[in-house]
Amino acid sequence: MKHIAIILASGTGSRFSNDIPKQFYKINGKTVLEITVEAFQNHSLIDEIIIVANPDFIEETKSLTKNFSKVKKVVKGGETRQKSSYNGVFAVDETNCNVLIHDCARPFVSKGIIDNCISALKSYKAVNVAIESSDTIVVVDENNIIKAVPERKTLRRCQTPQCFDIELIKKAHTLAKKEPSFTATDDCSLILKYNLADIYVVNGDTSNIKITYRQDVV
Repeated sequence: MKHIAIILASGTGSRFSNDIPKQFYKINGKTVLEITVEAFQNHSLIDEIIIVANPDFIEETKSLTKNFSKVKKVVKGGETRQKSSYNGVFAVDETNCNVLIHDCARPFVSKGIIDNCISALKSYKAVNVAIESSDTIVVVDENNIIKAVPERKTLRRCQTPQCFDIELIKKAHTLAKKEPSFTATDDCSLILKYNLADIYVVNGDTSNIKITYRQDVV
């Protein structure tokens, strides 16, 4: 079965405080985009890569990734992460494959994480990557009053990639599109909302950080 990486690189990087989106910020001479694509390009079990790009930077994205042989498509992102993911998912022509949906802003994803995701997809149609929370998490109301303190052992901090059977995630996005008032912050939320499948969690890594602020890379 094919494994296709969908890299979401359409953010504007508004919290990064830079003149260009953070996917074009350079770390040791390479852009975040190139480092992220390279992680999937170099993995032997990844067959293709689709990049969902900021509409204002399509040509720059194509130029930076033209030498990556596994990059087959660069498609336009949407106004939200959910819409960008939708565009990436429906750019997949295969009907019998798995997709690994990954945030471009996590350039330090390891081979081991990708290995574990692909291995878990042999038994599950939906897979998430997460790490244990070292902090206590509280639930607050609209007035910032604590209402609950969930047991830390049951909590995980989600990362990406999030991985799916292609038909499953297409079904989830199709259902969500019928509810324009609903917005999900990630793809597993769609699977959970419509109760489409069990979502198996594989261990992530603290190094698989999401670059959000300038201090994340300095």
